[in-house]
Amino acid sequence: MGDDREKLIIKTERLVLRLFQTSDAATVVALCNNYNIYKNTLYLPYPYSLNDALSWIEHHYDNFMKDNSYEFAVTDKETGKVFGAIALSNNKRFNQGEIAYWIGEPYWGNGYATEAAQSILQFAFEEKKLHKVFARYFSSNPASGKVIKKIGMKKEGLLKEHVIKDGKYEDLVYYGIINENE
Repeated sequence: MGDDREKLIIKTERLVLRLFQTSDAATVVALCNNYNIYKNTLYLPYPYSLNDALSWIEHHYDNFMKDNSYEFAVTDKETGKVFGAIALSNNKRFNQGEIAYWIGEPYWGNGYATEAAQSILQFAFEEKKLHKVFARYFSSNPASGKVIKKIGMKKEGLLKEHVIKDGKYEDLVYYGIINENE
């Protein structure tokens, strides 16, 4: 499996995006068991336990090999430290995917999400030949919107009070980008 996993790595200027391993679970818990991350994500549980991390990581490799989704740990190129996660789903029927990400609060404001998202977009279009990539975020979290704009996505719409978070309805903002090099 060694060679195989080597292919599942994306390097950027400062980052290495790689598959999560079981050994990352404790770090994932330390970063995800944080209300400020939870309130800006659609599906992350809170409190966040070691079991949550392990069951999340468990299927990443299979999903990757089946081309269902690509879930990367966002890590420091120098130290290997895990900063967060970025994922691309793959909807084969419609040839499109969604980018979703979170960065641990200690690492906010360094542009890691933007750098990771840029490389995932490239991966989606060049490697996976997707026609379209989209992303969505809570309107209460404009920082996430900045990342999506920086990588060239355009606003496609706003879904009013579309989901419930912490007992209140939240608007979801949708952004997308079409692969111009098909």
